[in-house]
Amino acid sequence: MRSVIRSSVRPRVDGHHRVLWVLAQCLPFAIAVLVVVIELTPLHVMYTGPLLTATPALAAVTMGPRGTVAAACFALVVSVITATYNQAWQNQQVYTNLLALALVSAASITTSSAARTRSENELNQIRRIAVAAQEVLLRPVPDRIGPLRAGSMYVAAETGAQIGGDLYEAVQTRFGVRLIIGDVRGKGLPAVRAAAAVLGAFREAAHYQENLVDVMEHCAAALERERLSPGVDPDARVEGFVTALVAQVPQGPVVEIVNRGHPPPLMLHHGRAEALIPGCPLPPLGLDELLPEPSEGKTESYPFVRGDRLLLHTDGVIEARNSDGDFFVLPDAFEAVRGDAPGEFLDELHQALTRHSAGCLADDVAMVIIERVE
Repeated sequence: MRSVIRSSVRPRVDGHHRVLWVLAQCLPFAIAVLVVVIELTPLHVMYTGPLLTATPALAAVTMGPRGTVAAACFALVVSVITATYNQAWQNQQVYTNLLALALVSAASITTSSAARTRSENELNQIRRIAVAAQEVLLRPVPDRIGPLRAGSMYVAAETGAQIGGDLYEAVQTRFGVRLIIGDVRGKGLPAVRAAAAVLGAFREAAHYQENLVDVMEHCAAALERERLSPGVDPDARVEGFVTALVAQVPQGPVVEIVNRGHPPPLMLHHGRAEALIPGCPLPPLGLDELLPEPSEGKTESYPFVRGDRLLLHTDGVIEARNSDGDFFVLPDAFEAVRGDAPGEFLDELHQALTRHSAGCLADDVAMVIIERVE
């Protein structure tokens, strides 16, 4: 078993805020350039010393220690050039300006470094809390469960402590090994609540509901109760649906699946990967009211013999893009991986995904792999 939580991309900002942020970072250098223009033109009668002194202080607000050092050095170079050009080294004011620039630069660099360290410490603490919360929600999948070897992996797309809505579980029951994988639309606390409701219902129903469809219906009912509970945001009630897939591996050489709008799993048989596409597609949990008639679930069976591997995954895997905008071709990567143990297999698959996306994932990734060994 392997459960991973990683950060792969920088925080997302919209285009307007990105432009404002870039302009704020350019402001100290723009001021220094303005000083050069003033000092090297007939406008040099204006006093520009305070402008250069403020340059490192402004850089410390948006650029961090390295940017502050760069701005301070640039301001120093501008001071030397303008003083030399104007032959002002005999003027005591030049040395006063340089001393003020040095003091402000030192204070700005120190302040920026302290703020960066404090922010990193706070973020690391929040991340540790988020990791602990995620591990409580997603219990580790055992290395061996019934007639199966198993492994799991979770990769967070956000650099911050945002907890996603991906979910998975595997339990041994009197009906065989039962698994669930799902993906809640959205992020944050509403997604965590929905994921917790679905997982709790599965963990309970998997042990006493004989029919796999009834297990899925139990999860759907739990999600509906969560959506209608007091204090839930109305937008979350409308948009908080869950794609889910429930699988069962009995003693016989088959795997039984009920799929509610989730990406189809991949079966690896004799080195060839095949998607187990449901014959009768069903909507995700929480979207039954959009259908003209109530949907009736159906369990579909597929051969699953010794040596076969089944990969359950969320759409964060197949929606990962490269620099050209091409999606990750999961079946090809699944066939190319040569890892023996399930954990090693998922590690290699994750490395292929990281190479394809250059480490920039658009969505969280959850994967569970099982291999029949008996």
